Amino acid sequence: MRINQRFIACAVSACFFVLPAMAQDQYPTKPIRLVLSFDAGGISDVLGRALASKISASIGQTMFVENRPGAGSTVAATYVAGAAPDGYTVWLQDLTAHAINASLYKKLQFDPLKSFAPVTLVAYSPLMLTVHPSIPAKSVSELVTYLRANPSKSFYASAGSGTANHISAEMLRNATNITELTHVPYKGSAPSVQAVLANEVAFSFISMPPAVANVKANRMRGLAVTAASRSSAAPDVPTMKEAGIENAELVVYSGILVPAGTPKAIIDRLATEFTKAVASEDIRALFLRNGAEPITNTPEALRVQMERDIARLTPVVKASGAQID
Repeated sequence: MRINQRFIACAVSACFFVLPAMAQDQYPTKPIRLVLSFDAGGISDVLGRALASKISASIGQTMFVENRPGAGSTVAATYVAGAAPDGYTVWLQDLTAHAINASLYKKLQFDPLKSFAPVTLVAYSPLMLTVHPSIPAKSVSELVTYLRANPSKSFYASAGSGTANHISAEMLRNATNITELTHVPYKGSAPSVQAVLANEVAFSFISMPPAVANVKANRMRGLAVTAASRSSAAPDVPTMKEAGIENAELVVYSGILVPAGTPKAIIDRLATEFTKAVASEDIRALFLRNGAEPITNTPEALRVQMERDIARLTPVVKASGAQID
């Protein structure tokens, strides 16, 4: 019996459209890699592992964490940008660092916007302006007065050139016209925190977990946080705006990205799972204990925010003089 060749051709062609759709409906069918941009043990690692565990239980597949630190998160970014857009490589990224890197590096092996598809935010956290207890300043205005009167002692620490705490200090400089400030970049967050504890610098903008712990232990004094509202982890510490400093808001956003070209159905599934995880009582409690405020949004809203943050931070980075390559 002769089979109609045109019928066979149409049936085969249809399979190419049906099979990918079926694969997306069945997603996930194997473990998912959650890439982190920083070393194990940091705040990103703590939040990422908690989310991965929660989502693994929900989807019936393992979501495992893979730390790919280095070069201000660009090592992880390059890796994710080159991964298959199939939903099995997911990136928990410091989106504020991502926005800063867009102008900090002359050459990147990826496009900060075009190489990735947004999924959702998961958290945000301010930085805290901290000083050693021996510094005679109990408010931001008193610190500004001290710095102007002591230019030879006007040093501040950061975790490296172009990091969020470096850019926050430059925002303070721009808002107060303190020209005497001297930037001391350290190799990572831990050494910059130690610099404040050892009274090697006048101040530093520090991430919430070490800042809150050291302020509570009276090893540091917290003067302000860089968010629009006070932090749940330090409700007695005013915002920079409340302290009289305008245009110095810099919030560290953490969000989920996947390689560009990932099917919308998979992005929507991931957005649902991460949103559900962030809303769970135990994850929220963990985030808040670590100074991170739980927050989610839509893929479309996250793309708009990424575009806005890059546009807002580019002139600040350029004015700071920070440059990596």
